[in-house]
Parts: sequence; structure tokens; C-alpha cells
Amino acid sequence: MSGAGTFYITTPIYYVNDVPHIGHAYTTVAADVLARYWRLRGCEVFFLTGLDEHGQKVQQAAAKAGIDPQVHCDKLAPQFETLWKKLSISNNAFIRTTDPEHTSIVQQYLNKLHDKGLIYKDSYTGWYCTFDERFWTEKDIESGLCPDCKRPVEKISEHNYFFKMGQYQDRLIEHIKTQPNFIRPESRRNEVLGFLQTQKLGDLSISRPKSRLSWGIELPFDSNYVTYVWFDALVNYRSALEYLPREKPIGNRFWPASVHLVGKDILTTHAVYWSTMLMALNLPLPETIFAHGWWTVDGEKMSKSRGNVVDPYKMADEFGADAFRYFLLREVPFGQDGDFSHAAMITRVNSDLANGLGNLLSRTLTLIERTQTGQIPVPGTIGPAEREIEQATGSLLNDLLPRHLEQLEFNRALEATWQVVQLANQYVDKTAPWNLAKHQDEAERLRTVLYTMAETLRCLSLATYPVIPNSAQSICNQLGIATEFTSPLLTSKIEWGGLKPGTIIHKGPSLFPRIESKPGASLVTESSVPSQSTAAAPIATAAPTPPTPPPITIDEFMKIQLKTAKVLSAERVPKSEKLIKLQVSLGTEQRQIVAGIGKKYEPDALIGKTIVIVANLKPAKLMGIESQGMVLAAGDADVQGLITIQEEVDPGTKVK
Repeated sequence: MSGAGTFYITTPIYYVNDVPHIGHAYTTVAADVLARYWRLRGCEVFFLTGLDEHGQKVQQAAAKAGIDPQVHCDKLAPQFETLWKKLSISNNAFIRTTDPEHTSIVQQYLNKLHDKGLIYKDSYTGWYCTFDERFWTEKDIESGLCPDCKRPVEKISEHNYFFKMGQYQDRLIEHIKTQPNFIRPESRRNEVLGFLQTQKLGDLSISRPKSRLSWGIELPFDSNYVTYVWFDALVNYRSALEYLPREKPIGNRFWPASVHLVGKDILTTHAVYWSTMLMALNLPLPETIFAHGWWTVDGEKMSKSRGNVVDPYKMADEFGADAFRYFLLREVPFGQDGDFSHAAMITRVNSDLANGLGNLLSRTLTLIERTQTGQIPVPGTIGPAEREIEQATGSLLNDLLPRHLEQLEFNRALEATWQVVQLANQYVDKTAPWNLAKHQDEAERLRTVLYTMAETLRCLSLATYPVIPNSAQSICNQLGIATEFTSPLLTSKIEWGGLKPGTIIHKGPSLFPRIESKPGASLVTESSVPSQSTAAAPIATAAPTPPTPPPITIDEFMKIQLKTAKVLSAERVPKSEKLIKLQVSLGTEQRQIVAGIGKKYEPDALIGKTIVIVANLKPAKLMGIESQGMVLAAGDADVQGLITIQEEVDPGTKVK
């Protein structure tokens, strides 16, 4: 952390040459999770995001639209601010590099470096990439293309001002070597270190002549030039602390930044340009620069020409902001590249959120409402099963969650949390409170089970709040507890038993409704969808209709016994892509069923589901494993969906 009791987290400031996409959302959601977590830990947090509004790309985008660059920026800025509200982003400030106060601070820094003799004027000839807004040497370019973005470069000769970046090379290498957390993950640290140790670091051109680029901050010592966009943009991390807080500047308390979150494509500018600038200004370097990976879509790179640029607005509308946030941080380890697909999103929502956490909340509140007059019951004697749940929640909140979130291991934090969700659902299946409710002499045991379920949900609300804040608040509201997540709730060890018996619950709508797959669903931006061809479409030849089987009588149908079954565990059958071995409960008995649904479902997604099986089918062996029944699923050649029961139904109930 930056200082005693403070935490300063930043995202990159995003270019306003286009509308926000999944990459912008990914970084900002990750930063928000860290901000919310550290507030729960009692830290004073400053969370900064914003927009980079200068430079050639912005000038060109404005010219293409036929409007002034400032008008262009003013038009696009609200789209980012509105999206952050939609995604429940809790940033403390939103900076725009066209703010007059930011301009003034950039010019102050430029003057300071110029007065120290660290900025000089020289002629330069090099290969320039407009997209990256940077020069490359002859040995850098590859077949006339920029080595970073693979776009064509142009040869430019001009006078410019240069920052003596090269003289800080050895100092920067030493800092990276002695501060292992400075650049993360380690693979990115090794990349930067390798680059610095194998080639000479040149000086940095920090100006552009107005004759070529007029949209930028004017150099305070030469009005014929504007500031190089990266020098301007990087200063935002410091300038924001000086003028955006409402009361007074807070730079001394919050600097150095605790974490700069960046995409891997801009790691060099942060790890090298920004670090050497800070050294020259005699300012401490940030504690951590973390470079995360990129998102592809169905295995392909996102691009407007492909029409696959994912629109975060649409994702939040279709799936809900919390579900989208969960998917982004659960799907891949932070730091690695990830792949988005509509099917993967639906699977995550249904398996983890709807069937997992949402199902646990629904069945808990339904049973309390039906059997305890809507009040949290007084627990009775605690047994081994309850102690296991108590120990699991304590370990999650007091050990695993802090360990993983403080290392930016978001997916591992969520894996640990959902292990508790799964354990709790298995606990419900094993204790079968719906059966306990049928016997008067089991009243005390029923109260114990229901209290354990409800208290587990209270603990899970604390664990999930940083990632799915609205759902965590809903869990508390439905449990009838007034939890203020703006308070420092994780400053001390979380003890079991915080939910008071007698509390009146307020059962609400489903936390995560199941998502039904819609053929042809699109989550790309409207501007990215290619126009449909006006050419006539070829006429499809109808497939031959298969012969219709002969009808059966009602007596024949009545021989089939269909029953509900709760999935207790699921695992893939070795050497089979299709088969999954299920252990299911029919209430009075437990069975093993081998089902050919492995191409459609992951085993973890099946646990806790109430499915329909053929209960009187003669046992058979599939790949040497006995199957004592058959699951019902829909599909022709391949399984498209499993037949499941949405309501709370006892395992073993007949299906009519």
C-alpha cells in the first residue's frame, strides 16, 4: 500500500477515438474489485480512471467525423462514465487530460525537467507509427510495419525535443531487480528486464511539431510544439491527486501508487517511460505495475472489420452487471489472455451463479419461510457437518480471500469462494431439511441446518461483495440484515455466528435467473456489425424427414418411471469426451448414472441440479462403469439441454 492506511489504484486512461469495449471494462472491473476489497479492509482508497483526449489518433478521429477534437471528446466521454455506472464501478475520480488543471501540471513538470537540463532539442529521422504515436528505428520495423501493431509506418524527419531517458537505464534495471513486485506478473517483469539488459535505452522524443499535430498540450518553453501524448497521459496519475479531490491535494498521502493496472500492450510505456520520468522528477516509483492479457472472441482477435467487438453495454443488459463482472474475473487467471464466447458466458451464469449461489439462497429462504415463519431460527446442537462449514467459511474470509486478492489472483479467490458455495449445497443435499420438516422430533435439527445455511450466506456476501456488489447486498437484504459494505467489515477476524436468530427474512426475486441460450444472439457493438449483403441467399435444400416411430399406448408409457434426482457429484469418465459419471440422490437412495452429456456440460456445472431420470431402467455398463438409470435431455444428434426442475422439489418425486 502507498502509505499507512491508504491504497491508490489506477486504470490506464482510455483513448477517446472510439466507444468502450470489453478490454476497457476488464481493467476497470479488476480495479474496482481491488478498491472495494481494500475499503472493506479499512483503507482509505483513491480509485482513479479517466480518458486520454490528446494525440494524433484523437485528432484524426475528430477530422473523420468533421468536428472539433474537443467536441469529439465531449461526445464520447459520457459513454465511458455511463458504462462505469452501469457496471457499478466505484471510482473516486474521473480524469480528462483536457482538464485545464491537468494541462497546467504537465507544463510544470516539463519546465522542471527543462530547467534541470534533462530536455534538449535535436533533429531526428525515424519511422513513425501513427497508431502507436511513436518512432521506431530502422532495425525495429519489420517489412515496413510497426513491430507492435503491424500497421504501416512512415519515414519522418523533423526537429523535436527529447527527454534524457537513456541515462536512467542502469538505475531502472537495478530497481526492477531489487523490487520483485514492481512489474507483474513475473513473465512481464522478465520481458522488460530482458529488453533493458540487451539493448541501449535511447532518449525519448517528448514533442510533436504543431505543423503535423496541433491537438495537444503546448510546450511551455516553445509554442511551436505540443507535448508527446504519452508524456501528457502518464502524468495523469500524479496530476489527479493534486486537483480532483474535493478538499485539498492528496499526493503526499497517496503517492506512490499502490497498483497501476495496464494492458500488456502498454507495459513498456509504464515500466520504462513513466519510471524514468519519475526518477528525473525525484518522485518514488509505483509499488506495482500489473500488466494483464487481452481478450479474444471465439478464438479470434477482436476487430471492427470482423464485426466481433464485444459491447459491454449489451453484456450488462443481457446478463446483468454482476454476472458480467464475475465472468471477466473467473474465466481466466489475471495476467493471461482470455477468450470470450456467448456460450461460455451462459455456462458460467447458469452453473456458478444460478445453480450455485442463487440456488443456495433460494432454497434457504424458501425453507425458512415455510418452516420457521420467516425468521432466522435458533440453532441446536452443532455436529461435524456444521463444523466443516464453519471452518470452510472462516478459512475463506480470514485466509484465502485476502491471500488471493492481494496477489491479484481474482480467479483463485472466486474458485475458493465457490468451493464454499458447493460445500454448502452439498450440505443441504445431505441433511435434506425438507425431510426433517416432515418429522416433529427433528425440529431442533432442522433449525440447526437452516441457521447454518443462512449464516453461510452471510459469510458469502462478505466474500463476494468486491466482485458482485449488488448481489452481495441483495443477499443481506433478503436475509434481513442491514450490512453497510461501505464500512470496514474485514478489519478483524470474521467469526461464525454473526447472524442473529429471530431476524425476519425478506425473500426477494431470484438472485441470478437462468439464461436460456438464444440462437444468433449478438453481443458486438452496433457500429461493428457488418452490413448484410443484398445478394440473394441460396435456397437451402431440406433434409429428408426421418420416419416417425409408431405410437405407443398409455399403458406402455405408464411402465416408465420418471423421477427427480439431485446431482451430488459429477466427474468425467476417463478416455471419453462424451460420458460423465453422476452420483445422484433420489431421497431414499443414492445411484450412479453414466450420462452422455459431456460435450455440452462441465461436471462442476451439474452439481446441485435437480434433474429428471428414468428410474426403472435396467442397469447397463458403459465403458465398464455401471449406470443405474438414464437422464433426460433434449437434442437430436447432440445434447442441447438437460431436463431440470426449477422449483424446490424433493429428490425422488415422481414426474407425471
